[in-house]
Amino acid sequence: MTDPSHYAVSYRINPWMRPEAWDAGGAGLSRRAAAASQSLARILSGLGAAIHWVGAAEGLPDLVFPANAAVVLDGRVLLARFRCPERRGEEPVFRRAFERLAAQGIIADIATLPDGCFQEGAGDAVWDAGRRLFWTGWGPRSDRVASDHVAATFGRPVVPLELATERFYHLDTCFCPLAGGEILYYPPAFSADALAAIRERVNPGDLIEADEHEAAAFCVNAISLRRELVMASAPASLRAKLAARGYRLRETELAPFILSGGAAFCMTLRLDHASVPKETAYDRQPDARALA
Repeated sequence: MTDPSHYAVSYRINPWMRPEAWDAGGAGLSRRAAAASQSLARILSGLGAAIHWVGAAEGLPDLVFPANAAVVLDGRVLLARFRCPERRGEEPVFRRAFERLAAQGIIADIATLPDGCFQEGAGDAVWDAGRRLFWTGWGPRSDRVASDHVAATFGRPVVPLELATERFYHLDTCFCPLAGGEILYYPPAFSADALAAIRERVNPGDLIEADEHEAAAFCVNAISLRRELVMASAPASLRAKLAARGYRLRETELAPFILSGGAAFCMTLRLDHASVPKETAYDRQPDARALA
């Protein structure tokens, strides 16, 4: 996560961003953003997460959305390259943060994209642990060819999904794989070919459709930790859908960040995704068990 001390909505690079609303809110919105970030961190810590903080940087208000910083799997980091000039200053800040994590042994190595290729991190490369593949968004921010580089970097299957609207500009705003194998998604955000690709790979009973109100509340932009779903304050309709599937919602007020077009998933970057679940890898090594 990133320290939100310099967070603000000071420009407009997606349809959600409302600099005028931020200006009208004054210092109160900054205080609410700080409180919201700490609330999210407390929830995640309570669920067993260890949080590594990236420091704030003046002039980089969207640094609070580290999901866009990189794709991470098996300790390997593929650094993002931002399409919008307003965010390109984040790239060296995040690179230094990953170099510090590498020095601590938390990540193994850092890879980069070819020149001229735009790919905006986990926001457009969502890991599906159950299917052991990446779903990758392309169109508004990330290039279609970037999906090939994700596949080559991590050696895992990739399913590219074309995003049909600037309103849902990253895949993580409209698509969330859940721990039980379901996919929570907002169908109008996708092209016809993308919807066909989703429905080809996911059983109909495992597709949970968010409606317009639920998607606009940024509740699809959620963090799935086992049967817990961490998200922005949810409409009652979505609570009912997810409770019926056995999920527990951990909601927190993230309105200051939604003013910039981001919520819980955007505000975090998981470093622990593994192509082989840890328990499976352990089970396949009986000698290691004997030595433990």
